[in-house]
Amino acid sequence: MANVTFSAPTLEKDVTVYAVAGDNKTLLGVAKQNNIAIPCQCQDGECGSCLIKVTILDDRAPHGIHLTDKEKLTLSVNGKMTKAQLNDTETNDMPPPYRLACQYIVRDENILVEFSGEPGVEIDLRR
Repeated sequence: MANVTFSAPTLEKDVTVYAVAGDNKTLLGVAKQNNIAIPCQCQDGECGSCLIKVTILDDRAPHGIHLTDKEKLTLSVNGKMTKAQLNDTETNDMPPPYRLACQYIVRDENILVEFSGEPGVEIDLRR
């Protein structure tokens, strides 16, 4: 089980839900199941509208997070992942801060998911 906390200006308050790790449900699916409206259009990793910031809340090292080729391309083209972050992801299994909710599979770790509520608009990382 994983605790997933959703935070956005469009929510009255942060919402924490339990997700079954590894059941192949994306974060977008978990959000929909819990009536949390993350903007989405294509739901296939190509448009970038479901952009989220993921922070791992556990004290242990993050699990290796696989990024799909579509997600790598969409994040890179939209300026949400640098070449250094891409390299760190591919060689050290270090997840980048921004992800696409439609591509992110929930792992057995507690996470904070932040989103702006506007399609493809990032949350300020300086928060």
